[in-house]
Amino acid sequence: MTRPAKVGAVLPKLGNCSRRVFAYCIRNLLRRIPWDCPDSYTTQTLLNKLNVNSNKLNSNFEGRIITMEKREMLYEGKAKKVFVTDQEQYYIVDYKDDATALNGKKKGQIEDKGIINNKLSALLFKELEKVGILTHFVELLSDREMLVKKLKMLPLEVVVRNIAAGSLAKRLGVEEGFVLSRPVVELYYKDDSLGDPFVNESHALAMGWATSEELKEVQTFGLKINEVLQRIMDQAGILVVDFKLEFGLADGKVILGDEISPDTCRFWDKETKEKLDKDRFRRDLGKVEEAYIEVYRRVNEILG
Repeated sequence: MTRPAKVGAVLPKLGNCSRRVFAYCIRNLLRRIPWDCPDSYTTQTLLNKLNVNSNKLNSNFEGRIITMEKREMLYEGKAKKVFVTDQEQYYIVDYKDDATALNGKKKGQIEDKGIINNKLSALLFKELEKVGILTHFVELLSDREMLVKKLKMLPLEVVVRNIAAGSLAKRLGVEEGFVLSRPVVELYYKDDSLGDPFVNESHALAMGWATSEELKEVQTFGLKINEVLQRIMDQAGILVVDFKLEFGLADGKVILGDEISPDTCRFWDKETKEKLDKDRFRRDLGKVEEAYIEVYRRVNEILG
């Protein structure tokens, strides 16, 4: 093996680790790693050489190396745990396999759901960043952990619908699968104890949940995200039926948070209309794990 001219030439040997995270590390190792080293050199080998504390997580953001120490759990939700770090502006999100439906009345587990949702969300967040949608995503840290920017979350869920399903089909009295003539954007007040009620802009303004400008932005972003998701999923042979988004604020900007996964989206196979999302768990349709894996497999083939 000859000495590469650029650091980037070595990075493919690192397998699943991030090019951003380890670029800095490799620069510091250039004079210490033998260039006739075997292909079996792994990420852990590099970390050992750098004497990185195994209790700390490393990431690189905006050109700076950050050694992130995972500290106490801030919050545990239905699908994720959120941990503070020694860097005030960052959190670590740990994706769980727990599954809930029907406002928490149905509970269970979907094997490896946390891994799939973490990796799929990262793929989609990165794609959205390319078209100017700011997201909280910073870096994947492990199969289940993601480093994110700290946000002050708006207490609203933004739901974008392309095809009538679930509560919309019941509310409007139409058959599930009815294709809407244009995307519909809805707002829900995020409160589990109230069942996340359907609200409108007037409610949000009167209650002080968001400003008029913030409401305009989240709805505009929702439609733009819809366009991106439909483009990607169409290539994957998947219909985007509807999806839920959550936004927060940082430095005065509206930023997409939470996740984009079969937990928060309704995905149907384009040809068979087979459900490829949490409805399989919600409605006891079986093959839940297989559906999640299939969505990730198809999207990863396009974006991975």
